[in-house]
Amino acid sequence: MATDAISARRRWVLLTLVVTAGVLNLVDRQIIAVLKPVIAADLHWNDDDYGTLAAWFQAGAAAGFLVTGWIADKLGVKWANPLGVGAWSIAAMLHGWAASMTQFVMVRVALGATEAMGTPTGTKTIATILPERWRSTGFGITNAASSLGAILAPLAIPLVAVQFGWRGTFVVAGALGLVWVAAWLVTTHGMALGRPAGTAAAAMEAIGDRTDYGPILKDRRTWAVAVAKVLSDATWWLLLFWLPDFFNRQFGISGVALGVPLAIAYSGAAIGSLVGGGVSTRLLGQGMNVNRVRKGILTVAALCVLPVPLALYTTSYPVAIGLMALTLAAHQAFSTNLFALIADVVPQEKVGRVTAFGSFSGNVGGVVISKVAGLLLTAGLGYLPLFLFASVSYLGAVGWIHLLLPNLDRWRPARGTVDALGIRH
Repeated sequence: MATDAISARRRWVLLTLVVTAGVLNLVDRQIIAVLKPVIAADLHWNDDDYGTLAAWFQAGAAAGFLVTGWIADKLGVKWANPLGVGAWSIAAMLHGWAASMTQFVMVRVALGATEAMGTPTGTKTIATILPERWRSTGFGITNAASSLGAILAPLAIPLVAVQFGWRGTFVVAGALGLVWVAAWLVTTHGMALGRPAGTAAAAMEAIGDRTDYGPILKDRRTWAVAVAKVLSDATWWLLLFWLPDFFNRQFGISGVALGVPLAIAYSGAAIGSLVGGGVSTRLLGQGMNVNRVRKGILTVAALCVLPVPLALYTTSYPVAIGLMALTLAAHQAFSTNLFALIADVVPQEKVGRVTAFGSFSGNVGGVVISKVAGLLLTAGLGYLPLFLFASVSYLGAVGWIHLLLPNLDRWRPARGTVDALGIRH
């Protein structure tokens, strides 16, 4: 179905569902971080154990991203969305019955692998349902949704845990995902989202190309995104899994009291998503070329992360929260424009796989940083080495993108061809 064929009302209903899926995705993975002190005490974990679980989650996600982009491109957004949300919701619920370290490793791997459906499917859905001029804003909104999940998690999860325990919290979160699946199927009933319309040879070639990762691995655009994701996502995963622990170590805050500082910090992430997407949409709408817009915003975001090590040297609790909020805002502005860059320069039939491979690479960075964090903290070295890396990682990512793609140009199909969505150009 062409973008223009979707009614405005249904388009925004679909976008709302994509946003909600992003919230559920992040809440499900954050339960273990917010309830770490309770779960660790119950199951006798140390920092290295927790770091190992975080690394296994990332490894599961990384492995998942090797196939989820193909699944998203093959099934189309109509069926890939409920498949992904349903699968990770069941994996989240299984945490409620895990008792040993081995069982927790298994369910964390399952959750990571299934949640890997979220990013390529969400990106492809935005590219399908929104006109080109609105995609940056769409990516900003969906990234803000992830941040909203991070805001809601520390506020809601402890309250749910008080009522149902930490095991019941996983079950409740998973059940909400299954409700989402039902809502998506009802909304998309009778729609043919993402299905090829027509039988032109060009469309058939595009569909066939969806099943092969070879072409994207030979493309420098893929590697520009992949390495940038390794560098930038490492910091995101570090803060996602370890920020509650940082506030606990630095200021002695734990339990329900963690809700407010974490919510404030992740509010910064939501603001960064909206600002990063909104500013780029406005600048592109004014006729500024995509190369200047994307690289300019990426560079500004990278500079905003530089002060993060100062959080270790301040005795002011609000200042530390502000520095974390700034870092998370910068990450999400960076991430929003990096995902939009994929949609800018990559043919639509390859967007799912390029996004998935970039996310796979980002999760490889997450595996490394999660395990290293556990080892460094267990060894008593603290957060300084981790925050020093974080402070320069985004500048490294910008430099790499510029090295491989010195001039970003929008991808345009050849005139007279029919793309994978059946649209003639």
